[in-house]
Amino acid sequence: MYDFKPAAADPAELYRGLLGAADALTAGEPDAVANMANVAALLWEFLPDLNWAGFYRVASTKDGGANELVLGPFVGRPACIRIPFGKGVCGAAAESRAAQLVADVHAFPGHIACDAASQSELVVPVLRGGEVIAVIDLDSPSPARFTEADADGITALATLLSDRI
Repeated sequence: MYDFKPAAADPAELYRGLLGAADALTAGEPDAVANMANVAALLWEFLPDLNWAGFYRVASTKDGGANELVLGPFVGRPACIRIPFGKGVCGAAAESRAAQLVADVHAFPGHIACDAASQSELVVPVLRGGEVIAVIDLDSPSPARFTEADADGITALATLLSDRI
């Protein structure tokens, strides 16, 4: 059994620990769902003050049309299942291929409120070969919870996972 606990409050050390734990859990495991599930659990363990942590995967729309984001493994309350590219914070991250660090989700144009308790959000795209394959989504009930250090740490995690999910 694995017992991964954050060892430090310093963001650089915290993210080194998170990356090490994610690497240990996903190295050599070919199942993307298993890897996303374990990493969602790690995010929940390592990062304080979250009310949602998980993944949205890129998939075809229900009618076989253009890609959209579809709910993947997560920890938290039930969530929106499908999000079009360009809609909400997750869709903006997928469309722009860039991290979205949002201090106040209520001020974000087109924010999708899956959980009314969410006040701030960080969404980082996972890229493979320059294409978005998923996004990592973190929500907090606290305004301005996420920092540039969080964005950098989750971007490093997305890079690690790019060929494991």
